Amino acid sequence: MSNYTPKNILITGAAGFIASHVANRLVRSYPEYNIVVLDKLDYCSNLKNLSPSRSSPNFKFVKGDIGSADLVNYLLMTENIDTIMHFAAQTHVDNSFGNSFEFTKNNIYGTHVLLEACKVSGQIRRFIHVSTDEVYGETDEDAVVGNHEASQLLPTNPYSATKAGAEMLVMAYGRSYGLPIITTRGNNVYGPNQFPEKLIPKFILLSLQGKPLPIQGDGSNVRSYLYCEDVAEAFEVVLHRGDVGHVYNIGTKKERRVIDVAKDISNLFNRDPDASIQFVENRPFNDQRYFLDDQKLKNLGWSQKTTWEEGLKKTMDWYVNNPDWWGDVSGALLPHPRMPMMPGGVERNWYGAEKDDSGSSEVSGNANHTRMVVPASKISNSPSKSPYKFLIYGRTGWIGGLLSKLCEKQGIPYEYGKGRLEDRSQLLSDIHAVKPTHVFNAAGVTGRPNVDWCESHKTETIRTNVAGTLNLADVCKENGLLMMNFATGCIFEYNAAHPEGSGIGFKEEDSPNFTGSFYSKTKAMVEELLKEYPNVCTLRVRMPISSDLNNPRNFITKISRYNKVVNIPNSMTILDELLPISIEMAKRNLTGIWNFTNPGVVSHNEILEMYKKYINPEFKWSNFTLDEQAKVIVAPRSNNEMDASKLKKEFPELLSIKESLIKNVFEPNRKTSA
Repeated sequence: MSNYTPKNILITGAAGFIASHVANRLVRSYPEYNIVVLDKLDYCSNLKNLSPSRSSPNFKFVKGDIGSADLVNYLLMTENIDTIMHFAAQTHVDNSFGNSFEFTKNNIYGTHVLLEACKVSGQIRRFIHVSTDEVYGETDEDAVVGNHEASQLLPTNPYSATKAGAEMLVMAYGRSYGLPIITTRGNNVYGPNQFPEKLIPKFILLSLQGKPLPIQGDGSNVRSYLYCEDVAEAFEVVLHRGDVGHVYNIGTKKERRVIDVAKDISNLFNRDPDASIQFVENRPFNDQRYFLDDQKLKNLGWSQKTTWEEGLKKTMDWYVNNPDWWGDVSGALLPHPRMPMMPGGVERNWYGAEKDDSGSSEVSGNANHTRMVVPASKISNSPSKSPYKFLIYGRTGWIGGLLSKLCEKQGIPYEYGKGRLEDRSQLLSDIHAVKPTHVFNAAGVTGRPNVDWCESHKTETIRTNVAGTLNLADVCKENGLLMMNFATGCIFEYNAAHPEGSGIGFKEEDSPNFTGSFYSKTKAMVEELLKEYPNVCTLRVRMPISSDLNNPRNFITKISRYNKVVNIPNSMTILDELLPISIEMAKRNLTGIWNFTNPGVVSHNEILEMYKKYINPEFKWSNFTLDEQAKVIVAPRSNNEMDASKLKKEFPELLSIKESLIKNVFEPNRKTSA
């Protein structure tokens, strides 16, 4: 058993759940230690978690990413760091099934940067690497002895695989360069301050709202749970008494099925467990059991002190008293939450509101926008202030204008971008001035009066639709912001695999096949390039319609003014229904490509029949063929059906195109008798 006394400790990921409890404990218990905490303030981090330490003279917070070698080297030198406790990581398994590359980037590359900086500095006396019990893989259901520290690593999901990979790097640096490493592997942890994508806080907040508790699979999966303060004490013991080169399991032999956790929480809220539980689709792979042998840590003098009943009651009381600690967490409370894996969202100050200029001083660090945050001296933000602020591009556009009205209706602060998309410096100026939580891009060239204009103005179209959109996505990524990008579905046309009238729509993963117009070419090109940006949510809009039948951009307004129209079924977007969904998608921090249309198709004639029924019984029109249409237009038009099942699964209340047309467009504008 070692007897180690640190002087200057760097704790990574310390605004997160477990690390904040460790940091607060060390700051409180060891005033002679200097504690520097580094966190990029990802979605599951919150500066309020560190509030108990904010006024302590031995505490310093640094906003930054462990992936920045310059920043890490700078901190090790200027703060004379001799000890690192490395907690920073992406940890939510559901997220790892959706974007595993971000887990590799954060959990493996970030760890590698730290290790290399430690090797170069030559001053580190302890490097405590925080891993997980999931690296062992699934424990046999009938096993009576848990995995011990020498057990084989057999990870079963992208998250645990990246943690195992990080462990291999840590071990290699210990053996190759003599880095004084210690690794911990822990069971599930619960308690106050935990982001509610995790099981226990999620179930507590859902119970507070009287909502069902979603259980993936049949709920028979077994987990072991430790209360956060017991875990913080375990890290205190490992720090002072752990032997270099060793691994320590932090666990408990007391196991619980997920369904029993749900029942215990339901009982605390006096709810009928059977009525409260809702079984949902399981995730791609869900280990049945994790079971650890924790004797080695007990030999250092640690033991679990908090019973399940006591810890669960403390946790419930905390969430009951702090329901708004994390702001709007509706996205995290979904059965399969998908949260943003980037810094951004709301950068909360010590008192929980958005970062403002009223009390916090910031000292610019390196090129990665690292800041030293000094505790504010007063409370200046109202607790009721919206946790969101949108920066919208496309002020003069139809969708951009509608977004502002929705923001006003929902009480969401917003500002329009002043910069041109192709001017990077202007975009950076907008972001620094507005300090948004999300950016909406509704700007783009569609043509004046239609896409035919783009055929003779190709460079202007490229400049905005391709270069400008990529520029904005890149600036947003650099600043840790999610970009909601309004794109188009006019990049497909019916083909043999997706014939007209078949009901087989193009899916999000399908490659564009329509090159009839230069406008569509630029949109297809930029969509493909945007796949390289994990911070972008691409919304494929088609033939947009709204209840404003006087708007010349409204598809219904357009065709009702033509003498002749083609008659082809198409997927379309009812803005009255879908634009509010785009705001909800931003709140849920959804990314990737989405077919942003109402399910199903509707033809030109079907729409005009509705127009005649609800608006003008005397209305008449005639049809012409595509060949006849081609004689009066410059560029061909896209006709297709898009598969909206992905959007429908995320938003089950989404109406079919014909239902939405009647409810949101024609009924509100009815001029005929019912």
